[in-house]
Amino acid sequence: MSDSPKHNTSISGHHFVSSAFWRMFPEGMRRRWWLFRLFDLIARYMPVLKPRRGVLVVRMDGIGDMVLFRTSLEHYAEVFGVEKSDITVLGCESWSDITSEVFAGYRVLIINEHAFARWPLYRFWVSLKVRALNPAISVCDSYLRRTMMADSLVWVSGASQAISSLPFIGERTRPEYLYYLSQVDKVVPTGDYPTHEIVRHYNFLSAIAGRKIKPEAPHISWRDTLPSKDLIPPGVPYAVLNPGSNEYGRRWPLAKYQQLAAALIEKNLHVIFVGGGGERPGVIDTGESRIIDLIGRTDLPQLLDIMNHAQLVVSNDTGPAHLSIALGTPTLVVVGGGHFGCFVPYPEEVRPTHARFVYYKMDCYHCFWNCPKRASKFEVFPCVEAVSIEQVCDEVETLLVPGP
Repeated sequence: MSDSPKHNTSISGHHFVSSAFWRMFPEGMRRRWWLFRLFDLIARYMPVLKPRRGVLVVRMDGIGDMVLFRTSLEHYAEVFGVEKSDITVLGCESWSDITSEVFAGYRVLIINEHAFARWPLYRFWVSLKVRALNPAISVCDSYLRRTMMADSLVWVSGASQAISSLPFIGERTRPEYLYYLSQVDKVVPTGDYPTHEIVRHYNFLSAIAGRKIKPEAPHISWRDTLPSKDLIPPGVPYAVLNPGSNEYGRRWPLAKYQQLAAALIEKNLHVIFVGGGGERPGVIDTGESRIIDLIGRTDLPQLLDIMNHAQLVVSNDTGPAHLSIALGTPTLVVVGGGHFGCFVPYPEEVRPTHARFVYYKMDCYHCFWNCPKRASKFEVFPCVEAVSIEQVCDEVETLLVPGP
């Protein structure tokens, strides 16, 4: 793999070099990659007549990852020397309903990330749209990412300059990363595992800019709209509890959330349970009139309205927790150890004073959620279950100190 390489780069122990022949017939690629290959090639080499312009930023990740990235985006125009309106964010359908507010002033192209990863014809259609953008620069700075989504979109854009961060590389994904990273113009190391994502985003920008850009706490702009009176009685102070997660193991036990709800009611707060319909952790006891179960009854903009006006949000490690912190709402997050420090808790340098993270440290932290200590995937991770109601209530006290 050394004849006529386009790039020969060694970074952090990884050697990215490939020949033209190997790029035509790469070893070790999954069957799905070969299924998509023809469509990707056609899109990549489709002629586009308009001049190259602007920056394409590929963000094929969830809501929480988007929030951790969003503040750093404000530096892109200056770092890459373009107008804000010439930056296109390629994002996921899971956060499409809030892009007009959260990404005001930017162009946004939303795709169904799950269909793109599975269905060849949808993937082809998306790839043609991405290629038609004809960006001058394509960028991807995600660390924990999927090559056949993020890296393939950078490649298929056909940008004059492609820049990617050095990702987390395992043995199974090594051939795919070699294929794509050997063809980009710059690979940027953003820190050893488990560097926090916020710090990574700013390390990436600093490397491009050639100067240190200080990390900032997450922040998003959102409308000042009160929750619908059909959902929450107007004028009542309330706390929001988010007991669900798309990963069963990260769900702090519902019984503890119910105990917390009782404690919050004693503080004269209504308690609002929220979450996606498919994330319901069990039956919510609504025998008390001040407990309102809105799980599965709100869309994403309504959820932000609710959290934006809450006295407190308590959540598992999932997207709404990051949204709540970025809104400036007092927020407590129950944290496990799967990739502790990568996403939560936030480093002190970027942790807002209104954010708290509660966890129970175990020797098996950093298991990447491959936990051998539970009998099935439907059980709570032991490190999450071990967080006590007393720990949570103590931190809640610090967040509910009366303000002006």
